[in-house]
Amino acid sequence: MNAMVKAEGVRKSFGAVQVLKGIDLEVQTGEVFCLIGPSGSGKSTFLRCINHLEKINAGRLYVDGELVGYRQKGDKLYELKDSEVAQQRREIGMVFQRFNLFPHMTALENVMEAPVQVKGTSKAQAKERARELLDRVGLADKAGNYPSQLSGGQQQRVAIARALAMDPKLMLFDEPTSALDPELVGEVLDVMRDLAEDGMTMIVVTHEMGFAREVGDSLVFMDDGVVVEAGRPREVLTNPQHDRTKSFLSKVL
Repeated sequence: MNAMVKAEGVRKSFGAVQVLKGIDLEVQTGEVFCLIGPSGSGKSTFLRCINHLEKINAGRLYVDGELVGYRQKGDKLYELKDSEVAQQRREIGMVFQRFNLFPHMTALENVMEAPVQVKGTSKAQAKERARELLDRVGLADKAGNYPSQLSGGQQQRVAIARALAMDPKLMLFDEPTSALDPELVGEVLDVMRDLAEDGMTMIVVTHEMGFAREVGDSLVFMDDGVVVEAGRPREVLTNPQHDRTKSFLSKVL
């Protein structure tokens, strides 16, 4: 099996603050990989490094065997041009805590936008695909609604459909349910569950331990910029080996 994502000694600082202190991990193709840990542990920063929204300060990050954001010549790394980074990013879908939908566009138009603008897909084709994707996330009847007319859970499902419209080989979810009312969390997790069953490679930063346990293939507990513990979700959640993991889980489970 090929690793879809490979991190080798990834470090990231903001000024004097070291946020990632040498992350090594691998995400296999078709795997649901869950990242858990307290706020400020570096999970979201790491996720943003994977699609070069944040530039790493040291180490190497590969997606599908390709170095992210850089090209290597000899021992040296050279940063890619913006257009080359954009090309890499097209293949990585990202869903944020906040839905970031275009408020002046309907759900359908939000999902159509990137394929038309970025890939040059015809409007007719993009519209057909957008309808399929809205149907897939259970929102076929909301195609004509604007974000302000949708609940948070519905907006997040549109955001997932929008990410899928680019046919990504990897989906990144940054706490996709943390901004939602508790009763809306389930509808978003159901969509993510379906994606997992279809074999989509997913990295999910989450506080939803039940989702991690049921759907995750691998789980990493991060704290203070390092990987503290990693393993099968059920094993880590029911039988953590490290005191720091035990202490964290005792508060969230």
